[in-house]
Amino acid sequence: MKPLHFFSRLALPVLALLVLAAISTEPDPVALRNAAIERKVDSVLSLMTLEEKIGQMNQYNGYSELTGPGSKEGSTLKKHNDIKSGMVGSMLNVLGAKETREAQELVMKNSRMKIPMLFGYDVIHGYKTMFPIPLGEAASWDPAVAEASARIAAAEASAVGIHWTFAPMMDLARDARWGRVMEGSGEDPYLSSLFAAARVRGFQGQDLAAPTTIAACAKHFATYGFAEAGKDYNGVEISESTLRNMVLPPFKAAADAGVATFMNAFNDINGVPATAHVHLQRDILKGEWGFDGFVVSDWASIGELVPHGIAADNREAARLAVTAGSDMDMESVCYLENLAGLVRSGVVEERLIDDAVRRILRLKFRLGLFDDPYRYCNPERERSSLLTPEHLAAARDGARKSIVLLKNDGNLLPLSKTLKTIAVIGPLADDKDSPLGSWRAQAVAGSAVSLLEGVRAAAGPNTQVLYQEGCKLAVGDRHFVRELKINETDKSGFPAAVAAAKKAQVVLVAIGEDCWQTGEGRSQTDITLSGVQEALLMELRKVNPNIVLVLMNGRPLAIPWAAENVPAIVEAWHLGSEAGHAIADVLFGAYNPSGKLPISFPRSTGQVPIYYNHKSTGRPTGGEMVFWTHYTDERNDPLFPFGYGLSYTTFSYSEPRLSAPEMSLGRSGKLEVRVTVTNTGSVEGKETVQLYIRDLVGSNTRPVKELKAYRQITLRPGASQEVVFTLTPADLAFYTASGRWEAEPGDFQVMTGSNSRDVKMASFKAR
Repeated sequence: MKPLHFFSRLALPVLALLVLAAISTEPDPVALRNAAIERKVDSVLSLMTLEEKIGQMNQYNGYSELTGPGSKEGSTLKKHNDIKSGMVGSMLNVLGAKETREAQELVMKNSRMKIPMLFGYDVIHGYKTMFPIPLGEAASWDPAVAEASARIAAAEASAVGIHWTFAPMMDLARDARWGRVMEGSGEDPYLSSLFAAARVRGFQGQDLAAPTTIAACAKHFATYGFAEAGKDYNGVEISESTLRNMVLPPFKAAADAGVATFMNAFNDINGVPATAHVHLQRDILKGEWGFDGFVVSDWASIGELVPHGIAADNREAARLAVTAGSDMDMESVCYLENLAGLVRSGVVEERLIDDAVRRILRLKFRLGLFDDPYRYCNPERERSSLLTPEHLAAARDGARKSIVLLKNDGNLLPLSKTLKTIAVIGPLADDKDSPLGSWRAQAVAGSAVSLLEGVRAAAGPNTQVLYQEGCKLAVGDRHFVRELKINETDKSGFPAAVAAAKKAQVVLVAIGEDCWQTGEGRSQTDITLSGVQEALLMELRKVNPNIVLVLMNGRPLAIPWAAENVPAIVEAWHLGSEAGHAIADVLFGAYNPSGKLPISFPRSTGQVPIYYNHKSTGRPTGGEMVFWTHYTDERNDPLFPFGYGLSYTTFSYSEPRLSAPEMSLGRSGKLEVRVTVTNTGSVEGKETVQLYIRDLVGSNTRPVKELKAYRQITLRPGASQEVVFTLTPADLAFYTASGRWEAEPGDFQVMTGSNSRDVKMASFKAR
């Protein structure tokens, strides 16, 4: 027994170490799976002809829905035959378990290689269940909201055969005239990065082979949101510094989160269209970042290299795009018609084709399509998983978290359920379609809960709810065929609306934008309230001062008169399927609003682009002198700044306290910033505590403020909480004049507060 006892006492620890060593040296299962996929990709690629490879790089639109200009190759018969011969790697806008299976069977039963097709679709903020538009969702400042909505959208879309969404859009946008501002997360690279990564996680989950996940697409790469004059598809002139420091961080965050694909932008960048941009695609994305997914063009953007004036014809366009690193051609057929000839003539190296096809095949293996091409074609799941009560409940929760309280003079809100009479007035008050938003996938038209419905459901049993439309808004078209028609002169509904307002204790006025007033192709020169809406608001204000303005819109609006004269303003965006219930939850106090603006609201259209993280200029102030950076007819600051949003309670902030006056820029350097926040009001509330820095002197000029961190806390009345932020050298780093990401030594300011304007400051040195 003694030898065994000795062994048990002394040898077992050694055995434990050996076991631990064995565990630590076991290959990573993810790495093993990826290596296996790479072997399979190489095997398939080695068997393909040049034409079959190029076929994988070709994407066709489906047979019905268009999300871009009609293709010259719109013949159903040609598409049908190309699919059967393996000349189509992907299709978009083919919807339904039955339809996607039938299309997949064409290639699986007829093509030589039997490589499954990818089915893609624009699932932007929901598939059937609609969540807030992405800009509205970003107002929650809660990436978990975006991750949850993307996860539900993926579950619904995958149930109808979709493998791949053309989302999230992470274009930084500073110009509210641009219609696609509604599709992104606002003006700040840090906040946009958090939401980009969250949406990627939501769509893709932990495993792309899982049946309820879909591949995501980071778009539009890059600078699309900086289009001149806010006009869609327009050119962009941008410095490398602004590109790296402002535009690219959300894309890098998506790449780091494992996003499966990228999509080109339509615009040119300093004279080179993004689709043909070697520096963006080859140097940065696939080089510096090591991205191993594939890049898809936007709709016909390869063919659009011709009208851009950088290619003489489609053959030249195909050469430029494939050389730059565009792997898949959406709808222009430039690759299908020209690449084989370019390769055989020696103009394009076949290794570029192989690289593109390898990337496309890699995703198809990761999705599990080679194991089961029909894995997403499940009619039973399609019947049972769309618009479920659970999905609608999540949509309502996300919507109310996205609402921003902009003004609440006299604590007009929340409304009491004992009110005897409420008037609900405005062209959007009983609109059940606009709340669904633009880019609404397969939402059922007119299916949203309207504000009127939400108010009637939430009001007390003895409250009379009066309704009048007041004026018409607009006539839009989801396919952007008709021009938007704005009601400019019809005030015939004013008398009835004014009469209702006279009878009511409180008037809720729902105005803003028709949902087709924003989105792709919907840029505007004027972002004030369209038509006679402001005139209606003015008339109502004359007869009843208790006005609650409920804004529904897809972009920041310039509303200086309302901000001056209306006591309560609620920013309600286009909130999706449960919009009316979510707004009523806030109006009646069932939910204390906690949203913060992800983008600045201007005082005037003439101020845009306007954004909080601007540069100082050499003449930031002037006193009585006229020669400084300002307007002669308007203030410089926004009407409502980035990060702004009120609550039904109030919060006070202490001065920020630093752990040291200096911070080391070494590897272990850090600086703690502490601030105490107190709920000074009478109800529990959630506050978003924001931290900004300023680098006072840099090798390139630096912004006056940069958001670097924030925390959301919930406090009971009278309660306080110390919030601790930890800054590291990475938080001070930027793309410097030396062409590197690095932190430079010098003087810094750190600011904490409830928004980008109302902050308290401390200073430190970085060495």
